[in-house]
Amino acid sequence: MSHNTYGHLFRVTTWGESHGPAIGCVVDGCPPGIKLTEADIQPWLDRRKPGTSRFVTQRQEEDKVRILSGVFSDDRTEGQLTTGTPIALQIENTDQRSKDYSEIRDSYRPGHADFTYDMKYRIRDYRGGGRSSARETASRVAAGAIARLILGPAITIRAAVVQIGPHAINRDNWDWAEVENNPFWCPDAKAAGEWEEYLDAVRKAGSSCGAIIEVVAEGVPPGWGAPVYGKLESDIAAALMSINAVKGVEIGAGFGAAALSGEENADEMRATNDGVAFLSNNNGGVLGGISTGQPVVARMAVKPTSSMLTPRRTVTTMGENTEIRTKGRHDPCVGIRGAPVAEAMIAAVLADHRLRHQGQMGR
Repeated sequence: MSHNTYGHLFRVTTWGESHGPAIGCVVDGCPPGIKLTEADIQPWLDRRKPGTSRFVTQRQEEDKVRILSGVFSDDRTEGQLTTGTPIALQIENTDQRSKDYSEIRDSYRPGHADFTYDMKYRIRDYRGGGRSSARETASRVAAGAIARLILGPAITIRAAVVQIGPHAINRDNWDWAEVENNPFWCPDAKAAGEWEEYLDAVRKAGSSCGAIIEVVAEGVPPGWGAPVYGKLESDIAAALMSINAVKGVEIGAGFGAAALSGEENADEMRATNDGVAFLSNNNGGVLGGISTGQPVVARMAVKPTSSMLTPRRTVTTMGENTEIRTKGRHDPCVGIRGAPVAEAMIAAVLADHRLRHQGQMGR
């Protein structure tokens, strides 16, 4: 299976399956001399891990990361530092229940990658989806932690769930501090309370719903990215679209820009003592594929979880019509745990573009 690597100078290759002994990644291109221990990575994994509330899968994984290579320390170094060689990270799987999937071994789950994997590879790991499982995203979050160290504290990346099912937040009530205070990564405390009631009903009905996640990167300097085929927003869109269950991505005003006039959409500029100031940010911090210095803003739409207790019509691997219901532990809204993953992918893209910019421009 190819295409398991993303990035150019900051390159990440993820490996492992949902019900295998472990998952992990290899991070290549990290500069030497950066302080790195498991403690720098673990907090980000803890934000993503399952079993944290009744609104996510109850699979109990500690998601403890182990650094296998790419770091060194002795009495001459100030702590454990990256060496510039590939950094291998491993996360053990400790709570697999493969028997939950035995009944769907010979049937394709609608909305999942079962059918397409079988058509392409003629073999598929039906235990939790194998390589197509959202379990793979833990490896991305681990790599994103390293990317954040490359970017440094001047750049902050935060994501929030702004819509669950048909219920969107009120922008007037937006408060980033609320994101860490509820299980939905919601910046609107009132909406979070309403979502709790809505998701309880979805969960009890054995159904699922989708979500929209917004991610904002602040402190990105102007000049990162490149025209035509190296556009910053192109790499952001590709990175977010590569996340499981994501079916749409927009930058800045996105699809809403189609309803604006040219006057409304143009981000006007004024000269200030601190340089150029933009009066709006409809372009999401990117113009011509290059960052403007404004916050980089992207949103991604996550489809409803395809694993449901409600019977769905499908076919077997032998081409026979049947019905299927997926047992086991599944997220009623997989988008809830997508916020830390979105942050990690944006961090990886920005780290890559920082290194590419330095390599081309020398600064």
